[in-house]
Amino acid sequence: MPHSSLAIIVEDDPAVRLGMLQALDLAGIASRGVDRGEDALAGLDADFGGVVVSDVRLPGIDGLALLAEILTRDREIPVILVTGHGGIGMAVQAIRDGAYDFIEKPFTSDRLADIVRRGLAHRRLVLENRRLKERVLEKRAVLLLGDSPQILHLRRMVAAIGPTEADVLIYGDTGTGKEVLARALHAASGRSGEFVAINCAALPESVFESEIFGHEAGAFTGALKRRIGKIEHARGGTLFLDEIENMSPQLQVKLLRVLQERVVERLGSNQPIPVDCRIVAASKSDLKALSDAGEFRADLYYRLNVVCLELPPLAQRKGDIPVLAAHFLHQAAQRYHLEAPALGQSQLDHWLAHDWPGNVRELRNAVDRFCLGVATGPASAPASSLNERVAQFERGLIEAALRESQGRISVAADRLQIARKTLHDRIARLGIDPERLR
Repeated sequence: MPHSSLAIIVEDDPAVRLGMLQALDLAGIASRGVDRGEDALAGLDADFGGVVVSDVRLPGIDGLALLAEILTRDREIPVILVTGHGGIGMAVQAIRDGAYDFIEKPFTSDRLADIVRRGLAHRRLVLENRRLKERVLEKRAVLLLGDSPQILHLRRMVAAIGPTEADVLIYGDTGTGKEVLARALHAASGRSGEFVAINCAALPESVFESEIFGHEAGAFTGALKRRIGKIEHARGGTLFLDEIENMSPQLQVKLLRVLQERVVERLGSNQPIPVDCRIVAASKSDLKALSDAGEFRADLYYRLNVVCLELPPLAQRKGDIPVLAAHFLHQAAQRYHLEAPALGQSQLDHWLAHDWPGNVRELRNAVDRFCLGVATGPASAPASSLNERVAQFERGLIEAALRESQGRISVAADRLQIARKTLHDRIARLGIDPERLR
Protein backbone atom coordinates (compact mmCIF):
# COMPACT_ATOMS: atom_id res chain seq x y z
CA MET A 1 0.00 0.00 0.00
CA PRO A 2 1.16 3.56 -0.60
CA HIS A 3 2.49 5.71 2.17
CA SER A 4 -0.75 7.68 2.16
CA SER A 5 -2.65 4.69 3.63
CA LEU A 6 -0.17 4.02 6.43
CA ALA A 7 -1.02 3.63 10.10
CA ILE A 8 1.89 4.50 12.41
CA ILE A 9 1.80 2.54 15.67
CA VAL A 10 3.63 4.15 18.61
CA GLU A 11 4.03 1.58 21.40
CA ASP A 12 7.11 0.91 23.56
CA ASP A 13 6.07 -2.64 24.53
CA PRO A 14 7.46 -4.87 21.71
CA ALA A 15 4.90 -7.64 22.22
CA VAL A 16 1.92 -5.25 22.20
CA ARG A 17 3.34 -3.38 19.22
CA LEU A 18 3.81 -6.61 17.25
CA GLY A 19 0.28 -7.73 18.05
CA MET A 20 -1.18 -4.43 16.80
CA LEU A 21 0.87 -4.57 13.60
CA GLN A 22 -0.24 -8.16 12.94
CA ALA A 23 -3.89 -7.26 13.55
CA LEU A 24 -3.74 -4.44 11.03
CA ASP A 25 -1.85 -6.58 8.53
CA LEU A 26 -4.59 -9.23 8.69
CA ALA A 27 -7.13 -6.47 8.10
CA GLY A 28 -5.27 -5.36 4.96
CA ILE A 29 -4.03 -2.09 6.48
CA ALA A 30 -0.38 -1.12 5.99
CA SER A 31 1.30 -0.12 9.21
CA ARG A 32 4.67 0.77 10.69
CA GLY A 33 5.72 0.47 14.32
CA VAL A 34 7.96 2.73 16.40
CA ASP A 35 8.69 2.71 20.13
CA ARG A 36 9.07 6.47 20.67
CA GLY A 37 6.91 9.46 19.84
CA GLU A 38 9.90 11.32 18.44
CA ASP A 39 10.32 8.63 15.76
CA ALA A 40 6.68 8.96 14.71
CA LEU A 41 7.06 12.63 13.82
CA ALA A 42 9.36 12.02 10.85
CA GLY A 43 7.41 12.39 7.63
CA LEU A 44 4.29 13.86 9.21
CA ASP A 45 3.49 16.83 6.98
CA ALA A 46 0.51 18.24 5.12
CA ASP A 47 0.77 15.43 2.54
CA PHE A 48 0.70 12.62 5.09
CA GLY A 49 -2.44 10.61 4.40
CA GLY A 50 -2.36 8.11 7.25
CA VAL A 51 -3.21 7.96 10.96
CA VAL A 52 -1.17 7.77 14.16
CA VAL A 53 -2.10 5.28 16.89
CA SER A 54 -0.17 6.06 20.06
CA ASP A 55 -0.06 4.73 23.58
CA VAL A 56 -0.40 7.49 26.15
CA ARG A 57 2.46 6.22 28.31
CA LEU A 58 5.73 6.38 26.39
CA PRO A 59 9.40 7.06 27.11
CA GLY A 60 10.47 10.53 26.06
CA ILE A 61 7.47 12.56 24.94
CA ASP A 62 4.25 10.85 25.97
CA GLY A 63 1.15 10.35 23.83
CA LEU A 64 -0.46 13.63 24.87
CA ALA A 65 2.67 15.63 24.03
CA LEU A 66 2.90 13.75 20.71
CA LEU A 67 -0.72 14.66 20.00
CA ALA A 68 -0.02 18.34 20.69
CA GLU A 69 3.03 18.35 18.40
CA ILE A 70 1.16 16.63 15.55
CA LEU A 71 -1.70 19.13 15.81
CA THR A 72 0.73 22.03 15.42
CA ARG A 73 1.82 20.50 12.09
CA ASP A 74 -1.63 19.57 10.78
CA ARG A 75 -4.76 19.63 12.94
CA GLU A 76 -6.50 17.16 10.66
CA ILE A 77 -4.12 14.19 10.98
CA PRO A 78 -6.16 11.59 12.89
CA VAL A 79 -4.46 10.68 16.18
CA ILE A 80 -5.90 7.70 18.06
CA LEU A 81 -4.78 7.37 21.68
CA VAL A 82 -4.44 4.05 23.46
CA THR A 83 -5.25 4.35 27.16
CA GLY A 84 -4.98 2.03 30.10
CA HIS A 85 -7.85 1.04 32.38
CA GLY A 86 -9.48 4.05 34.01
CA GLY A 87 -8.14 6.57 31.51
CA ILE A 88 -11.54 7.46 30.01
CA GLY A 89 -11.66 10.97 31.50
CA MET A 90 -8.23 11.81 30.18
CA ALA A 91 -9.08 10.37 26.74
CA VAL A 92 -12.29 12.42 26.50
CA GLN A 93 -10.34 15.56 27.30
CA ALA A 94 -7.78 14.60 24.63
CA ILE A 95 -10.58 14.37 22.05
CA ARG A 96 -11.70 17.84 23.07
CA ASP A 97 -8.11 18.95 22.51
CA GLY A 98 -8.06 17.51 18.98
CA ALA A 99 -7.53 13.72 19.13
CA TYR A 100 -9.55 11.77 16.55
CA ASP A 101 -10.56 8.96 18.93
CA PHE A 102 -9.27 6.68 21.68
CA ILE A 103 -9.21 2.97 22.36
CA GLU A 104 -9.02 1.46 25.84
CA LYS A 105 -6.90 -1.58 26.75
CA PRO A 106 -7.60 -4.42 26.44
CA PHE A 107 -9.10 -4.23 22.92
CA THR A 108 -9.81 -6.74 20.17
CA SER A 109 -8.09 -6.84 16.81
CA ASP A 110 -11.41 -6.04 15.11
CA ARG A 111 -11.89 -2.96 17.30
CA LEU A 112 -8.39 -1.69 16.43
CA ALA A 113 -8.84 -2.33 12.69
CA ASP A 114 -12.26 -0.65 12.68
CA ILE A 115 -11.11 2.55 14.36
CA VAL A 116 -7.99 2.78 12.18
CA ARG A 117 -10.04 2.18 9.03
CA ARG A 118 -12.41 5.01 9.99
CA GLY A 119 -9.44 7.29 10.68
CA LEU A 120 -7.92 6.53 7.27
CA ALA A 121 -11.24 7.21 5.53
CA HIS A 122 -11.52 10.52 7.39
CA ARG A 123 -7.99 11.52 6.35
CA ARG A 124 -8.65 10.60 2.71
CA LEU A 125 -11.74 12.83 2.75
CA VAL A 126 -9.78 15.71 4.31
CA LEU A 127 -7.04 15.49 1.66
CA GLU A 128 -9.55 15.19 -1.18
CA ASN A 129 -11.32 18.32 0.04
CA ARG A 130 -7.98 20.12 0.13
CA ARG A 131 -7.21 19.02 -3.42
CA LEU A 132 -10.62 20.26 -4.58
CA LYS A 133 -9.99 23.63 -2.93
CA GLU A 134 -6.59 23.80 -4.61
CA ARG A 135 -8.21 23.14 -7.99
CA VAL A 136 -10.69 25.92 -7.30
CA LEU A 137 -7.82 28.26 -6.49
CA GLU A 138 -6.03 27.20 -9.67
CA LYS A 139 -9.16 28.00 -11.68
CA ARG A 140 -9.46 31.35 -9.96
CA ALA A 141 -5.81 32.02 -10.75
CA VAL A 142 -6.59 32.18 -14.48
CA LEU A 143 -9.22 34.86 -13.96
CA LEU A 144 -8.29 38.28 -15.26
CA LEU A 145 -9.56 40.24 -12.28
CA GLY A 146 -10.56 43.86 -12.55
CA ASP A 147 -12.95 46.18 -14.35
CA SER A 148 -10.53 48.67 -15.86
CA PRO A 149 -10.99 49.25 -19.60
CA GLN A 150 -7.70 47.45 -20.31
CA ILE A 151 -8.75 44.29 -18.43
CA LEU A 152 -12.24 44.32 -19.95
CA HIS A 153 -10.61 44.50 -23.39
CA LEU A 154 -8.28 41.58 -22.55
CA ARG A 155 -11.18 39.47 -21.33
CA ARG A 156 -13.01 40.08 -24.60
CA MET A 157 -9.88 39.16 -26.55
CA VAL A 158 -9.39 35.95 -24.55
CA ALA A 159 -12.99 34.95 -25.24
CA ALA A 160 -12.57 35.64 -28.94
CA ILE A 161 -9.06 34.28 -29.51
CA GLY A 162 -8.94 31.50 -26.91
CA PRO A 163 -10.85 28.88 -28.95
CA THR A 164 -8.78 29.54 -32.12
CA GLU A 165 -5.46 28.02 -33.15
CA ALA A 166 -3.69 31.39 -33.33
CA ASP A 167 -0.32 31.76 -31.61
CA VAL A 168 -0.19 34.75 -29.27
CA LEU A 169 2.47 37.24 -28.21
CA ILE A 170 2.01 38.88 -24.80
CA TYR A 171 3.77 42.07 -23.74
CA GLY A 172 3.97 43.24 -20.15
CA ASP A 173 6.32 44.40 -17.45
CA THR A 174 7.56 41.98 -14.79
CA GLY A 175 4.76 41.01 -12.43
CA THR A 176 1.83 42.18 -14.58
CA GLY A 177 0.47 38.64 -14.94
CA LYS A 178 1.69 37.39 -18.32
CA GLU A 179 1.45 33.74 -17.25
CA VAL A 180 -2.03 34.34 -15.81
CA LEU A 181 -3.11 35.70 -19.20
CA ALA A 182 -1.49 32.73 -20.95
CA ARG A 183 -3.34 30.32 -18.66
CA ALA A 184 -6.60 32.17 -19.34
CA LEU A 185 -6.03 31.65 -23.08
CA HIS A 186 -5.36 27.96 -22.45
CA ALA A 187 -8.50 27.61 -20.33
CA ALA A 188 -10.56 29.33 -23.04
CA SER A 189 -9.07 27.12 -25.78
CA GLY A 190 -10.84 23.97 -24.63
CA ARG A 191 -7.64 22.04 -25.38
CA SER A 192 -7.31 18.71 -23.59
CA GLY A 193 -3.51 18.81 -23.31
CA GLU A 194 -1.34 20.35 -20.63
CA PHE A 195 -0.36 23.96 -20.06
CA VAL A 196 3.44 23.79 -20.15
CA ALA A 197 5.49 26.82 -19.10
CA ILE A 198 9.19 27.42 -19.59
CA ASN A 199 11.27 30.51 -18.80
CA CYS A 200 13.70 31.22 -21.62
CA ALA A 201 15.99 33.19 -19.29
CA ALA A 202 16.16 30.67 -16.46
CA LEU A 203 18.37 27.96 -18.02
CA PRO A 204 21.75 27.97 -19.83
CA GLU A 205 21.51 27.37 -23.57
CA SER A 206 22.91 23.82 -23.47
CA VAL A 207 20.34 22.71 -20.90
CA PHE A 208 17.55 24.75 -22.44
CA GLU A 209 17.83 23.09 -25.85
CA SER A 210 17.43 19.63 -24.33
CA GLU A 211 14.64 20.90 -22.08
CA ILE A 212 12.50 22.29 -24.89
CA PHE A 213 13.28 19.87 -27.75
CA GLY A 214 14.12 16.72 -25.79
CA HIS A 215 16.91 14.27 -26.56
CA GLU A 216 17.61 10.65 -27.40
CA ALA A 217 19.71 8.37 -25.22
CA GLY A 218 23.39 8.95 -26.00
CA ALA A 219 22.77 12.31 -27.71
CA PHE A 220 25.45 13.83 -25.48
CA THR A 221 27.52 12.91 -22.44
CA GLY A 222 25.19 12.17 -19.56
CA ALA A 223 22.13 11.53 -21.75
CA LEU A 224 21.51 8.04 -20.40
CA LYS A 225 17.91 7.74 -21.54
CA ARG A 226 15.43 9.41 -23.86
CA ARG A 227 13.83 12.65 -22.62
CA ILE A 228 10.60 14.11 -23.95
CA GLY A 229 10.97 17.87 -24.42
CA LYS A 230 8.52 20.58 -23.37
CA ILE A 231 7.18 20.99 -26.90
CA GLU A 232 6.24 17.31 -27.14
CA HIS A 233 4.84 17.36 -23.61
CA ALA A 234 2.56 20.23 -24.64
CA ARG A 235 0.96 18.27 -27.50
CA GLY A 236 -2.75 18.96 -27.50
CA GLY A 237 -2.19 21.84 -25.09
CA THR A 238 -0.38 25.15 -24.78
CA LEU A 239 3.36 25.90 -24.60
CA PHE A 240 4.10 29.15 -22.78
CA LEU A 241 7.53 30.67 -23.53
CA ASP A 242 8.21 33.42 -21.02
CA GLU A 243 10.95 36.02 -21.56
CA ILE A 244 11.40 34.83 -25.14
CA GLU A 245 13.62 37.84 -25.86
CA ASN A 246 16.38 35.91 -24.03
CA MET A 247 16.29 32.92 -26.41
CA SER A 248 19.57 32.50 -28.30
CA PRO A 249 19.66 33.02 -32.11
CA GLN A 250 20.40 29.30 -32.67
CA LEU A 251 17.35 28.24 -30.69
CA GLN A 252 15.23 30.88 -32.39
CA VAL A 253 15.93 29.16 -35.72
CA LYS A 254 14.81 25.80 -34.33
CA LEU A 255 11.69 27.29 -32.76
CA LEU A 256 10.79 28.97 -36.05
CA ARG A 257 10.84 25.58 -37.77
CA VAL A 258 8.54 24.15 -35.10
CA LEU A 259 6.12 27.03 -35.63
CA GLN A 260 6.19 26.77 -39.42
CA GLU A 261 6.13 22.99 -39.85
CA ARG A 262 4.62 21.87 -36.53
CA VAL A 263 7.24 19.18 -36.08
CA VAL A 264 10.04 18.79 -33.53
CA GLU A 265 13.28 16.78 -33.62
CA ARG A 266 14.87 15.57 -30.42
CA LEU A 267 18.61 16.11 -29.98
CA GLY A 268 20.43 13.12 -31.43
CA SER A 269 17.58 12.23 -33.80
CA ASN A 270 16.64 13.09 -37.37
CA GLN A 271 13.10 11.84 -36.97
CA PRO A 272 10.52 14.66 -37.16
CA ILE A 273 7.72 14.26 -34.62
CA PRO A 274 4.41 16.00 -35.38
CA VAL A 275 3.24 18.28 -32.61
CA ASP A 276 -0.06 20.05 -32.07
CA CYS A 277 0.45 22.74 -29.48
CA ARG A 278 -0.43 26.37 -29.30
CA ILE A 279 2.49 28.72 -28.68
CA VAL A 280 2.01 31.65 -26.35
CA ALA A 281 5.15 33.76 -26.03
CA ALA A 282 5.73 36.59 -23.58
CA SER A 283 8.23 39.42 -23.43
CA LYS A 284 8.84 42.53 -21.39
CA SER A 285 10.90 44.00 -24.26
CA ASP A 286 9.75 45.36 -27.64
CA LEU A 287 10.53 42.47 -29.99
CA LYS A 288 9.99 44.66 -33.06
CA ALA A 289 12.66 47.08 -31.83
CA LEU A 290 14.97 44.15 -31.01
CA SER A 291 14.45 42.65 -34.46
CA ASP A 292 15.10 46.02 -36.12
CA ALA A 293 18.36 46.19 -34.14
CA GLY A 294 19.31 42.65 -35.23
CA GLU A 295 18.98 41.29 -31.67
CA PHE A 296 15.95 39.09 -32.38
CA ARG A 297 15.08 37.22 -35.57
CA ALA A 298 12.60 39.26 -37.60
CA ASP A 299 11.04 36.15 -39.19
CA LEU A 300 10.37 34.63 -35.76
CA TYR A 301 8.93 37.92 -34.51
CA TYR A 302 6.49 38.13 -37.43
CA ARG A 303 5.58 34.45 -37.02
CA LEU A 304 4.81 34.95 -33.33
CA ASN A 305 3.03 38.26 -33.80
CA VAL A 306 -0.22 36.77 -35.14
CA VAL A 307 -2.10 38.20 -32.16
CA CYS A 308 -0.52 40.65 -29.74
CA LEU A 309 -1.93 41.31 -26.27
CA GLU A 310 -0.55 43.89 -23.88
CA LEU A 311 -0.86 43.84 -20.10
CA PRO A 312 -0.84 47.30 -18.50
CA PRO A 313 1.20 48.02 -15.35
CA LEU A 314 -0.86 48.03 -12.17
CA ALA A 315 -0.19 51.78 -11.75
CA GLN A 316 -2.32 52.33 -14.87
CA ARG A 317 -5.30 50.42 -13.49
CA LYS A 318 -5.39 51.29 -9.80
CA GLY A 319 -9.17 50.96 -9.79
CA ASP A 320 -8.63 47.18 -9.94
CA ILE A 321 -6.65 47.14 -6.68
CA PRO A 322 -9.64 46.59 -4.33
CA VAL A 323 -10.93 43.52 -6.17
CA LEU A 324 -7.40 42.14 -6.62
CA ALA A 325 -6.61 42.69 -2.94
CA ALA A 326 -9.83 40.99 -1.81
CA HIS A 327 -9.10 38.01 -4.10
CA PHE A 328 -5.48 37.66 -2.94
CA LEU A 329 -6.53 37.97 0.71
CA HIS A 330 -9.00 35.10 0.30
CA GLN A 331 -6.30 32.99 -1.39
CA ALA A 332 -3.70 33.80 1.29
CA ALA A 333 -6.08 32.91 4.14
CA GLN A 334 -6.73 29.51 2.58
CA ARG A 335 -3.08 28.89 1.76
CA TYR A 336 -1.84 29.74 5.26
CA HIS A 337 -4.86 28.17 7.03
CA LEU A 338 -5.69 31.49 8.70
CA GLU A 339 -8.82 33.51 9.18
CA ALA A 340 -8.63 36.46 6.78
CA PRO A 341 -8.07 39.70 8.72
CA ALA A 342 -10.47 42.58 8.13
CA LEU A 343 -9.28 44.75 5.27
CA GLY A 344 -9.55 48.23 6.75
CA GLN A 345 -9.82 51.52 4.91
CA SER A 346 -6.38 52.74 5.97
CA GLN A 347 -4.68 49.65 4.57
CA LEU A 348 -6.55 49.96 1.28
CA ASP A 349 -5.57 53.65 1.19
CA HIS A 350 -1.91 52.64 1.45
CA TRP A 351 -2.25 50.20 -1.43
CA LEU A 352 -4.15 52.68 -3.61
CA ALA A 353 -1.44 55.30 -3.03
CA HIS A 354 1.48 53.04 -3.94
CA ASP A 355 2.98 53.03 -7.48
CA TRP A 356 3.55 49.23 -7.54
CA PRO A 357 6.77 48.92 -9.57
CA GLY A 358 6.45 45.15 -9.09
CA ASN A 359 2.87 45.27 -10.38
CA VAL A 360 0.29 42.61 -9.48
CA ARG A 361 2.95 40.27 -8.12
CA GLU A 362 4.09 42.96 -5.68
CA LEU A 363 0.48 43.56 -4.60
CA ARG A 364 -0.06 39.85 -4.04
CA ASN A 365 3.06 39.68 -1.86
CA ALA A 366 1.88 42.75 0.09
CA VAL A 367 -1.50 41.10 0.69
CA ASP A 368 0.24 37.91 1.83
CA ARG A 369 2.22 39.94 4.38
CA PHE A 370 -0.97 41.65 5.51
CA CYS A 371 -2.66 38.27 5.98
CA LEU A 372 0.33 37.05 8.02
CA GLY A 373 0.25 40.18 10.16
CA VAL A 374 3.54 41.66 8.99
CA ALA A 375 2.26 44.37 6.59
CA THR A 376 4.13 47.67 6.38
CA GLY A 377 2.14 49.55 3.73
CA PRO A 378 3.37 52.68 1.90
CA ALA A 379 3.04 55.83 3.94
CA SER A 380 1.61 58.30 1.42
CA ALA A 381 -2.12 59.06 1.34
CA PRO A 382 -4.33 59.07 -1.77
CA ALA A 383 -5.85 62.24 -3.18
CA SER A 384 -9.36 60.82 -3.69
CA SER A 385 -12.15 61.76 -1.30
CA LEU A 386 -13.29 59.55 1.55
CA ASN A 387 -16.59 58.75 -0.20
CA GLU A 388 -14.75 57.74 -3.36
CA ARG A 389 -12.37 55.50 -1.44
CA VAL A 390 -15.20 53.85 0.52
CA ALA A 391 -17.19 53.21 -2.69
CA GLN A 392 -14.09 51.79 -4.39
CA PHE A 393 -13.37 49.51 -1.46
CA GLU A 394 -17.01 48.39 -1.21
CA ARG A 395 -17.15 47.67 -4.94
CA GLY A 396 -14.00 45.51 -4.71
CA LEU A 397 -15.37 43.38 -1.86
CA ILE A 398 -18.79 42.93 -3.48
CA GLU A 399 -17.36 42.03 -6.89
CA ALA A 400 -14.94 39.54 -5.33
CA ALA A 401 -17.83 37.88 -3.47
CA LEU A 402 -19.94 37.76 -6.64
CA ARG A 403 -17.11 36.21 -8.64
CA GLU A 404 -16.49 33.57 -5.99
CA SER A 405 -20.22 32.74 -5.90
CA GLN A 406 -20.55 32.64 -9.71
CA GLY A 407 -22.74 35.75 -9.65
CA ARG A 408 -25.32 34.26 -7.23
CA ILE A 409 -26.47 37.13 -5.07
CA SER A 410 -27.83 34.98 -2.23
CA VAL A 411 -24.50 33.14 -1.86
CA ALA A 412 -22.53 36.40 -2.11
CA ALA A 413 -24.76 37.95 0.57
CA ASP A 414 -23.97 35.02 2.88
CA ARG A 415 -20.25 35.48 2.24
CA LEU A 416 -20.48 39.18 3.01
CA GLN A 417 -22.78 38.52 6.01
CA ILE A 418 -25.42 41.01 4.88
CA ALA A 419 -29.07 40.68 3.89
CA ARG A 420 -29.86 39.95 0.24
CA LYS A 421 -31.95 43.13 -0.07
CA THR A 422 -29.04 45.16 1.30
CA LEU A 423 -26.72 43.60 -1.26
CA HIS A 424 -29.24 44.24 -4.07
CA ASP A 425 -29.42 47.91 -3.04
CA ARG A 426 -25.64 48.31 -2.96
CA ILE A 427 -25.21 46.54 -6.31
CA ALA A 428 -27.72 48.96 -7.85
CA ARG A 429 -26.08 51.99 -6.23
CA LEU A 430 -22.60 51.00 -7.41
CA GLY A 431 -23.77 49.98 -10.90
CA ILE A 432 -22.42 46.44 -10.63
CA ASP A 433 -23.67 43.83 -13.14
CA PRO A 434 -23.78 40.38 -11.42
CA GLU A 435 -24.32 38.61 -14.76
CA ARG A 436 -20.96 39.86 -15.99
CA LEU A 437 -19.31 38.28 -12.97
CA ARG A 438 -20.71 34.77 -13.47
